[in-house]
Amino acid sequence: MILVAGPYRSGTGDDPAALAANVRAMNETALTLFRAGHLPVTGEALALPLLETAGSTGPGDPLFEELFHPVAERLLDRCDAVLRIGGPSEGADRMVTRARARGKDVYTRIADVPEAGR
Repeated sequence: MILVAGPYRSGTGDDPAALAANVRAMNETALTLFRAGHLPVTGEALALPLLETAGSTGPGDPLFEELFHPVAERLLDRCDAVLRIGGPSEGADRMVTRARARGKDVYTRIADVPEAGR
């Protein structure tokens, strides 16, 4: 299981279209990993529905702060590796640091991810 970590809010000014584009980039990468035989996941796939259910009014509100990164951190603890994509992102960089501290593999290019089943 590989966590795809990339920018969500960074550089978006919280513009909904830019946020959606960042999610799409992570999902496209996840699809490539899936088709290569891996089980890819994103923190956004779990956190965003929880935020909606909890009644979050948007990025940066108290519910966002309570749930968004903690969901990704808990998810990372279950993953075997992280694939860091995209540009600057404090949150994605935190996932990389956390993964390395736990001895997990970290990749910065999809081409570096080993074949599934290895």
